[in-house]
Amino acid sequence: MGLGRDLPAVAGPAVTPRRAAHLARLPWRHERAHPVACLGGRAATAGRPGRLGRARRRRAGFRAGPGTCRRGGRPVPVRVDEQPPRRFARPADLPPGLVPRSAHAGGALTGRDQRSPTRSIRPTVAVDRRRPGLRAVLARPAYRRLWAAQTVSRWGDVFNTVALAVLVFGLTGSGLGVTGVVVAEIVPVLLLAPFAGAVVDRLPAVKVMVAADLWRMGLALLLPLVADSLPAVYAVAFGLSAGAVFFNPASQSLLPAVVSDDELIAGNSGLWTAAVVSQIVLAPLAGGMVAVAGVTPAFLLNAATYAVSALVLRGMAGAAPAAAVERRSWWRRALDGVGVITGTPLLRLLAAVQLLAALSAGATSALLIVLAADHLGVEADGFGFMLAAIGLGAAIGPLALTRLTSDPRRPVFVFGPLLLRGVVDLVLASVRAFPVAVAALGVYGVGTSSGTVTFNSLLQAETTPQTRGRVFATFDALWQFGRLLSLAGGGLLADAVGIAAVYYLGGVLLLLAGGAGLARRPAARRPKGSFPPIR
Repeated sequence: MGLGRDLPAVAGPAVTPRRAAHLARLPWRHERAHPVACLGGRAATAGRPGRLGRARRRRAGFRAGPGTCRRGGRPVPVRVDEQPPRRFARPADLPPGLVPRSAHAGGALTGRDQRSPTRSIRPTVAVDRRRPGLRAVLARPAYRRLWAAQTVSRWGDVFNTVALAVLVFGLTGSGLGVTGVVVAEIVPVLLLAPFAGAVVDRLPAVKVMVAADLWRMGLALLLPLVADSLPAVYAVAFGLSAGAVFFNPASQSLLPAVVSDDELIAGNSGLWTAAVVSQIVLAPLAGGMVAVAGVTPAFLLNAATYAVSALVLRGMAGAAPAAAVERRSWWRRALDGVGVITGTPLLRLLAAVQLLAALSAGATSALLIVLAADHLGVEADGFGFMLAAIGLGAAIGPLALTRLTSDPRRPVFVFGPLLLRGVVDLVLASVRAFPVAVAALGVYGVGTSSGTVTFNSLLQAETTPQTRGRVFATFDALWQFGRLLSLAGGGLLADAVGIAAVYYLGGVLLLLAGGAGLARRPAARRPKGSFPPIR
């Protein structure tokens, strides 16, 4: 019978000895957590050392540490629904603040404490109901390094995106040329994702991420030298995207190795929030830098961020060693990743939901400027407010999510945001009032960020380390494939029928995705509203 090692010492107000004796005679039932009561005193808050007499400590078999009892209380382990244990198995079984006199055998209750340790107290069950937040995950050194590396890399991505769009538009003078950059970024995902996933599952994730950063750093340094050649610019954009194909699934596979399962939502929320805030803050600065100094400083800054990211990640060597896999060909490993998804009911469902969401979001996000101009009748400044609303909602979503749940297996938090985004698309297609559209886009940002966090956390929690890289790489390819189809079909539909039809169709697709997910009933013997585990 063990004590939860992260359960705090809790005690209620004193009751009569008759009531305490009755609690001590309660029958044995299944194992639960041992609460810790304070005889003659009140439970102390963390960091408040107890004041116990030497004789009382000797009788109880414990010495008090920080966060046990105050006002002269004597800490005694008790149970509400079981007879009190006479001895603890090992020091790890002790609650915080209590340390046995013997580091090996544990402390034993003696004398009257064995007969009725509940005298003059009212024991309560100690349960830590606090959900892990950003502070908890940032307290882990490995997570801090991962967070810092990804955040710095995102800074460079913002400057590179703005500078690359300005450069290509200056070389071609048309929006079609800028679209070519988007295509050059999508094609590597479709071509390399299966192979990249197999590499991530075979090699240590940290080494894959460092190699990808160094590869992208070299290409970013090369970009100013070939800025006059459009084919060379497209080729560099292709190479940068190819590096991200390896970096992203490696990062997603590394996170479960540095945080616990109940910290996945908090960990993903921290990474997502940092990325969104970076984009909101740095995009105007990147535009100003390009306007004043040209594109070369932006490309060099991007290269510097990749170097910093690689340097920070090197300190995580050994955090996630390579998973033990069978020696098979790379092609076979890539196919096995697809087989894992098609052979697992939950992953098949998530893949279908991912494709439907990509078919919706690809067109609606790219054609938001058309909605602003043709449907809402606003200029560039109004479009800026719309983007700011999405960014603000996307920053708030993960922070609110960490306060609501730490369980990524709850379908309402995985698929509910899709329903929310579907309703927002229908509202945008139906109304022409600009304030309503801005408010709706803020809600859309909340749904996008919170849904992405829970979706990724669910994949991380329900896939094994041996297949996690291939699963995430395949989902990335599926998303980009759906996005590419959506961009092509959405543009044709907007020209033929109107922009409202694009958002009506996008809303319906999101409602179908969310409804399909919520319609799946969890298996029996699982907590209500949870998915069964994948093993």
